[in-house]
Amino acid sequence: MKTVAFVPIKMNNERLPGKNTKAFSNGKPLIAYILETLQKVGSVDETYVYCSNPAICEFLPEGVKYLQRSEHLDLSTTPFNQVLTSFAKDVEADIYILTHATAPFIQPQTFEKAVAAVASGEYDSALSVSKLQEFIWKDGKPFNYSTDNIPRTQDLEPLYTETCGMYVYTRQLILEENRRVGHKPYLVEVSKIEACDINEADDFVIADAIAQTLN
Repeated sequence: MKTVAFVPIKMNNERLPGKNTKAFSNGKPLIAYILETLQKVGSVDETYVYCSNPAICEFLPEGVKYLQRSEHLDLSTTPFNQVLTSFAKDVEADIYILTHATAPFIQPQTFEKAVAAVASGEYDSALSVSKLQEFIWKDGKPFNYSTDNIPRTQDLEPLYTETCGMYVYTRQLILEENRRVGHKPYLVEVSKIEACDINEADDFVIADAIAQTLN
């Protein structure tokens, strides 16, 4: 069973220009973190960076492959699943790992756990999630508790948010159903550090502080 990991990259980011190759205070570019992690995942047979601009190649460590994609996949109007189906058509595998440079702190064991779940056949996909046990409001009202009887947060029924850092799915799922999350997904709960996702400038500052702590 072949497992391929890939990191889709846009060089023309709108919210934080150049974020994927932007260096932390230690001089290490953001993209290096996830690629180095993927190289430690024993179940991964090949790792690709999927980008329209060959300039990304200068940031790729040995052993990571570059696959050039069409520039139309960089458009803000392009559905993201179109990027995933395009990659699956170009690179054949049984299981795909989708991850991002903007999720730099996901650990190898998290990927291993997700791949094992999908490879077992018991689940058709897996994704990273963060547990949320907080007082939530919606439409001006408490959503998950009553103000008449305020519980401890640890006693609240947990909710789970997708971190968008990791998705694992089969070839059949993405090409036949155009889905990265299937009908029976395996939820991999990650730590707050692993859940770090960089979209805005403030996110990068926080991630930089985490990187300095981990070094």
